[in-house]
Amino acid sequence: MRGLRKSFGDVAVLHGIDLEIKDGEFIVFVGPSGCGKSTMLRCIAGLEDITAGELFIGDALVNEIPPAKRSIAMVFQSYALYPHMTVAKNMAFGLKLAGFSQQEIDSAVNHAADILQIEPLLERKPKALSGGQRQRVAIGRAIVRKPGVFLFDEPLSNLDASLRVQMRVELARLHRELKTTMVYVTHDQVEAMTLASRIVVFNAGRIEQVGTPMQLYREPVNLFVAGFIGSPTMNFFQATLIEAQEHSATLELVGKERITAAVDARRLSPGSVVTLGVRPEHLGASAQPLENATQGEVIAAEHLGDVTYLHLLVQGGKQTVARTEPENTLEVGDRAYLRLPPQRCYLFDAQGQALSRCI
Repeated sequence: MRGLRKSFGDVAVLHGIDLEIKDGEFIVFVGPSGCGKSTMLRCIAGLEDITAGELFIGDALVNEIPPAKRSIAMVFQSYALYPHMTVAKNMAFGLKLAGFSQQEIDSAVNHAADILQIEPLLERKPKALSGGQRQRVAIGRAIVRKPGVFLFDEPLSNLDASLRVQMRVELARLHRELKTTMVYVTHDQVEAMTLASRIVVFNAGRIEQVGTPMQLYREPVNLFVAGFIGSPTMNFFQATLIEAQEHSATLELVGKERITAAVDARRLSPGSVVTLGVRPEHLGASAQPLENATQGEVIAAEHLGDVTYLHLLVQGGKQTVARTEPENTLEVGDRAYLRLPPQRCYLFDAQGQALSRCI
């Protein structure tokens, strides 16, 4: 994609997208509703006309090439199966329209059914299938076409939580077996983190950051990416920069606590308003006073067996989440000290841009 733009009338939806997806990658587009990720996918598919810019698939410029000739296959949120046809006929329908012989169709359907482990379902109709089985059939219908690119538009959003986990594993296995380029759209960053070779974070029709899941988790370039990647989301504290040195910054929080962060903030002036970020899994919560800490009141405790999430109200009325050991004895109403480890702190300037961490 080179300078790709998409507008609906006077409303610009994509603002000059530049992105290269490598052959065989599993790329995931993430972002909030309305950020342009599904529109980007539909432009790749040819379902939306491109307003400006260039789109190449391989070496071919495909701006004016119809969807049927782009060597792509798309799997939608809705399964869109023909209810009167068996699974086998649903999977074969596109090949039949394209004029393939019955022998070629049978071979392709059986091969896809074997990959997806749905051979026993071939003679059933969609009404006799579970949601997960229907989604497998929809994916199988795409596989039989042997496309150069698979496009997935939130394919798991209609499934319950346990099926989503199972289907994520199946999709990862499918990618390893087929070794075909896959572009996947989701608003669920857990799906993105578990499936992607690289993640593309969209916001308001622009790309905020591209990188591997762990690159985005460890080194977000701005406040938006930091708050979007990670579950539960990163905690943010408003602060004022007191002093900046080469390997550390001294900050003052709303509650007047002094905090040290291992961040190079020398490009900012003392007195600058900044945002301090710490992930829930890096906060240390205790009933006893701690160094480099702020205070808060526990307003909820989620005991999940292997972990406990404490929800706290800190100085300035900011709600904060700390991931703690299940044996943590803090309960609702308790006063807690939250340690902010200097090496785990992120710092963002007034424009939301990340400052370099010293780790």
